[in-house]
Order: sequence, then structure tokens, then C-alpha cells
Amino acid sequence: MDAFNSLLDGFGTALTPVNLLWAVIGVLLGTAIGVLPGIGPAMAVALLLPVTYGLDPIGAFIMFAGIYYGAMFGGSTTSILLNTPGESAAVVAAMEGNPMAKSGRGAQALAAAAVGHFAGGLIGTLLLVALAPTVAKLAVDIGAPDYFAIMVLAFIAVTSVLGSSRIRGLASLLIGLTLGLVGLDQMTGQQRLTFGSLQLADGIDVVIVAVGLFAIGEALWVAAHLRRRPPEPIPVGRPWLGRSDVSRTWKSWLRGPFIGFPFGAIPAGGAEIPTFLSYVTEKRLSKHKDEWGKGAIEGVAGPESAASASAAGTLVSMLTLGLPTTAVAAVMLAAFQQYGIQPGPLLFEREPDLVWGLIASLFVGMVLLLALNLPLAPVWAKLLRIPRPYLYAGIMFFAAVGAYAVGGEVIDLVILLIIGLIGFGMRRYGLPVLPAVIGVILGPNAEQQLRRALQISDGSVTGLVNTPFAVTVYAVIVLLLVWPLLRKAVTRGRAEAA
Repeated sequence: MDAFNSLLDGFGTALTPVNLLWAVIGVLLGTAIGVLPGIGPAMAVALLLPVTYGLDPIGAFIMFAGIYYGAMFGGSTTSILLNTPGESAAVVAAMEGNPMAKSGRGAQALAAAAVGHFAGGLIGTLLLVALAPTVAKLAVDIGAPDYFAIMVLAFIAVTSVLGSSRIRGLASLLIGLTLGLVGLDQMTGQQRLTFGSLQLADGIDVVIVAVGLFAIGEALWVAAHLRRRPPEPIPVGRPWLGRSDVSRTWKSWLRGPFIGFPFGAIPAGGAEIPTFLSYVTEKRLSKHKDEWGKGAIEGVAGPESAASASAAGTLVSMLTLGLPTTAVAAVMLAAFQQYGIQPGPLLFEREPDLVWGLIASLFVGMVLLLALNLPLAPVWAKLLRIPRPYLYAGIMFFAAVGAYAVGGEVIDLVILLIIGLIGFGMRRYGLPVLPAVIGVILGPNAEQQLRRALQISDGSVTGLVNTPFAVTVYAVIVLLLVWPLLRKAVTRGRAEAA
């Protein structure tokens, strides 16, 4: 009951006129950004970080949360209408949503996605309220070996599930870890990878890395593959659902959160995996198997509900453990650090107004999303008529302004361009961007926890596995690494036997 009492206090914070205004701005910005292909919520939050330096922390994070949820919905809009996911979590929505749009049922697909996001976000946030304080209390007893084990799990899980191969995921992670090494050693004060430059002694700001990899890298990639003429948007009418549509989708809306929330809360790469698992689950349980691949509405409702619940799940590990499980959470963690706030087990005690105001704003954001996006879906589709050269030229401009605002140094623009070229190269060779961002954020913390654990154990490696929690986490890591090999061996054995 303490959690729900705190939530009521959070509503008192979130429903003040100023914070409500930030929530509306965040939802509108997030939906518009999600609609535009290639511009994800992580890039949006990263671009707005320098702009929010002077804002109150509560208002800033309420706006960031609105952007996060809004972009999740906006990404599904282009995914359904144009078969062009505006955000990675919306990839699965295109598999059934686009055939529905081509058959003249785009309005129903958008409505199913909108209600799915509302249901998934509502259930996911309720789980966040119920579980986050408990996780925070348990996390107080976590020591340096346990934190290091969790970070290793994050590294392994992210590199295993993203990209076309584990090698590419590992290569991306190593790029991020290398960028995280730039600057002064936190314990010895020695310079690392600064090449004698005093400007690099403080390291590379996470905002510059995020903007470079996401915004500049994507803009360069689109410029290299720019089509002569973008496809025309498919017109949509007033979104609505018939009685038969609701009877087919209500179970999917309720199943999605229980698939999406756990994957959001653990270091498993965000919403991409649970949306696919939800799609597979709905396909197996569907009574209309002949419609799959041609426009089954359950294939939109379930994955979108799972994606929204996953967004709530990411806040559990970020707020209670300080561990980002998605690119957006990584950038939001940098925003916390910008305000001198360190997410972790004590955050609920030290900053209760901020935490519960943020959580309460998620409920407000869900209602705003449903109220705004159902009637405005045709408007979002029209935004796609902006010529891509102008669109990405604007992105390059705002990225440069945002990076310069971080430190006011010209070298920041040079670093931004270099990291942007790295992001372009990563896309060229199929390297996922998320492991690199996770490496930059968690790399220095993982190194610090590793050295602390070794100091406590007088340099003995056994100090890394001297707690039951750490042993359990390493067992999970071994399972992640070995399971695909075992599955291949079993499959090969069955094939030979057949």
C-alpha cells in the first residue's frame, strides 16, 4: 500500500499545470518523432538533453517519458501505413499492419495499435509501481561483485540478441567500451586514449556519442541511399474498431504486457525480442491462421501492447539499479547524471518526488496518447511528405547545435562527426548501435566495480564470485552462451536421425 500511497502523491506532482504541459509536449514530440522514419526516441531525447539544462528535473523527465511512449506509438504508424518502421520496436507491426493498410483496413490497424499501447502501458506501469520499490530494497544489499556480474550480463545479453550475429554485436560493444575509456582513469588519474589533447581529458560526453551514433550516422546512411522519390502516404480515415475486431484483439492486448514487461526489466535488448515473441504467440493461439501474412489484426495488437509494456519495464532496472536496458534508457541515465542524480537503490528514498512524479506521468501520458493519436493519425501520415533531404539536413543542424551546447568547444563538433562516421560504418557492416551505447554508459561503471571487487578480495579473482547473487547471474550468462550451441546440436542430431 505504501507504493500506491506514494503514487497518489506522484499524481499531485504530475498533474500540476506546468508538468502537465511538459507531458503534452513530450507526447506530441514523441509521436511526431516516431512517425518520421529513422528518428527514434533515443535520438530525440539525446537532441533535447542540452536544451533541458535549465529546466526543473521533474518537468524534464516527464517530457522525456512522454517522448519515449509517444515515439513507440508513432513508430507503428509508419510501420503500418508505409511498411517503414519509424522505430525498431515497430518492425513487427509492419508484418500484419501493412497488409491490413493495403487492403483498406489501415484505420483498424492504427486503432488496434493505439489501444494496444494504452493497455500495455497501463498494465506495465502498474507492474512498475508494484515491483520497483521491492527491487530497490533488495538492490541495497548488492555489492561490487554483484553489480559487475549484472553489467556483464547486460553486455552479453545485448550482444547476443541484437544484430545479425554475435560477432557483430561484440564488435559494437567493443567500440562503445573503447569510447568509454577516453579520458582520465577514475582511480589513478592517468590519461587514456586522449592523444595528448587536454579537451579529451574529461572523456567524451555521452550526449555527443548518442547524437553521433544515432542522428549523424543515420543521416549519413540515408543520404547514401536516398531514393529519388519517397513513397506516397496511404490515406487513412477515422480509426475505429468493430465488434468483431475487439473480440479478436482484447486477449492479445492483455497477453502482450506479460511478455513485454519482463524483457524490458532485464538486460535483454528492449522491445525487439518481446514484440517478436508476442507475434509468434498470437499466431499460434489464433483461430484465423489463414489470415496471417495477409493482415491478421492480432499480429498488430499483441506486439504493440508488448512494446509499450516493455517501455515501462526498462524503467525498473534503470531507476532501481542504474542499468539501462535500451538506448533510450541509456540516454535518460545520462540525463539523470546531468542533473547530479544517480539512479540506484536509494533513488526512491532520496528523490521520491521525482520518481513518483515520473511514474504518475506515465499514466497521464497513456491517456494523452490515446486521446491525441486516434483522431490525429491521418495528420501524422502527412508528415511523411516532407522531402527527406530537408528532413535529414535539419537533423544534422540540430545535432551539431546540441553537441556544441554540451561543452561549447569546437572539438566537440569534430568528435561528433568522427563518431557519426563510426555510426555510418556500423550500419554499413551490420553492427547494431545499441551495444555501443550500452558500452559507453556502462563501461566505466563496470571497470570501477571490477576494480573495487578485486581490491576487496586483495586481487583474488574469486572475489568476483563470492556471493550467491553473482554466482546465479554468471550461471544465467553461461546459459545464454551455451543454449544456442546446444539447440543447434540437438537439431543437427534429429536431422541426422531422420
